[in-house]
Amino acid sequence: MGTILITGAAGSIGSMLRPRLRGPERRLRLLDLVPLEPGPAEEAVQASITDLRELTAACTGADAIIHLAGIADEAPWDKIAEVNIQGTYCVFEAARRAGVSRVVFASSNHAVGFSPAVDFPVADYAFPAPDTYYGVSKASGEALAALYHYRYGLDAICLRILSCAERPKGVRELSTWLSPDDTGRLFEACLTTPRPGFRVAYGVSANTRGGWVSLDEARSLGYEPLDDAEPFAAEILARDGEPDLSDPVHAYLGGTFTLPALDADRRS
Repeated sequence: MGTILITGAAGSIGSMLRPRLRGPERRLRLLDLVPLEPGPAEEAVQASITDLRELTAACTGADAIIHLAGIADEAPWDKIAEVNIQGTYCVFEAARRAGVSRVVFASSNHAVGFSPAVDFPVADYAFPAPDTYYGVSKASGEALAALYHYRYGLDAICLRILSCAERPKGVRELSTWLSPDDTGRLFEACLTTPRPGFRVAYGVSANTRGGWVSLDEARSLGYEPLDDAEPFAAEILARDGEPDLSDPVHAYLGGTFTLPALDADRRS
């Protein structure tokens, strides 16, 4: 893969990926709304994913797209629809128009957030059970990925990412953490696996307290997680205590996203 376009390159995952995806035969094209300072073998493009014309121009000559851009939390429907749903359509359509052969879409566990704990590990191709408008946007993106694969032949990989961060922030993330280095390993596998077709896989590290989601499909792509949240456990448990498994936050994969605080009538 010679030139990789990364949308949302200024965000947290994009910032993690930049140093981890560099290589002697690779160029990273960084797209974001905010200006970016490109490093070696990088170029920057300031554009919106909702501008199909600009996005198509940015895709020209790219071998693959990593689509990270979007609203990364719950928000009112009109904002989610404009940025996350329309923007993701524009990414796939721009890829088609520019002749890009592969799109790696950053989906989320919130596409299946209402998967109950009794079903853990949640299957790779579990039917959508979104917990929020944000989750709906990720399920919509997965549907677009399927359409553009089956109708137009794009290789399209959807990664249902769990808790991607520099380090786990709380007890829940001892199970759901995806480390920066494993993030690099996962996306590298998606870029280099031969002719993947349409795939849906989870993004999580090899956590001792894991087992919430399947890693079978991710491993079939060539991903082998090496990191574990357990070295952080003593500090986090001393601060927060052992989890109360009767708390409704533990009833579903989506955690706090499934609770009434995010009901539509409580959002502006």
